[in-house]
Amino acid sequence: MVSSRPRRVVLDTDPGIDDALAILLALASPEIELAGLSVVHGNCPLSDAVANALAVLQLAGHPHLPVAAGCVRPLLREPVTARKTHGGRGLGYASLPASPVVPVAEHGVDMIIREILAAPGDVTLVAVGPLTNVALALRKAPQLATAVHECIIMGGALHDQGNTTPLAEFNIYADPHAAQIVLSSGMPITIMPWDITKQVRVTEEQVQALRAHGGPVPQFIADATRFYMDFHREHFGWAGCAINDPAALALVWWPELAELRDLYVTVETVSELTMGKTIGDFRGLTGQPANVRYVARFDSAAFIERFLARMAALSRLIR
Repeated sequence: MVSSRPRRVVLDTDPGIDDALAILLALASPEIELAGLSVVHGNCPLSDAVANALAVLQLAGHPHLPVAAGCVRPLLREPVTARKTHGGRGLGYASLPASPVVPVAEHGVDMIIREILAAPGDVTLVAVGPLTNVALALRKAPQLATAVHECIIMGGALHDQGNTTPLAEFNIYADPHAAQIVLSSGMPITIMPWDITKQVRVTEEQVQALRAHGGPVPQFIADATRFYMDFHREHFGWAGCAINDPAALALVWWPELAELRDLYVTVETVSELTMGKTIGDFRGLTGQPANVRYVARFDSAAFIERFLARMAALSRLIR
């Protein structure tokens, strides 16, 4: 018999517009129990990312959900941010009041370790930012690799060009050495790559229809994604914007939306020209066994419909 108990999830995140949407989706989804947020450098500096995480939780009526500040910089390289993509503070045109709640004293790496080892086999780790926190957690407690139920990663570009360099996707590029540690750890890993998430787009019309529900959550989504849409229009020529991180998170409870395939994936960490490229051995030339399952196809239309319905439901609760 399949258990109806919600899956406990630790969300490792760098809020970030689409990270904020992933947090809201987690809070709107009864299929999961969000244990806490471990925050990492990435879309914006760590201090802004932590403040954004706390503010989004305050917005959604869950101000005391634990937020743990993690790594402020990559393992080896200089930090990079995505201000052009997410705005000066990371949430586009949205302006949320600062939360009166402070982060927990626990480091984000230690939150990951504690949660997973407290219930071996029960906790899913969803990592939607650079993988620095996850890599250091594995170095500190290698037994995480077999104790975690699953690690779902939003990151990489397997078939397509990257979104940060011609070859690299941002989350992997921001800390390629951490990504390689995670991919070679033996964890059960599912990758939702940029190849797929760039097709998971919400339109301005859909956001405005959501905004018509009224309330602070739809208004926040409209303000945040308007910046995101401006960026996507200018740099990719798209109408609307990709909501990468919520799509990855949704694999926890809507796996039927995805077609998964086994693959051996490694990361380029040496060449500055190709740094952060995720290399999939689709032809089996390396002789290495598969170390991930990757999303080869995804029902974007069904996901967007479900995502908007969850946000509308959340808006009715938060007035």
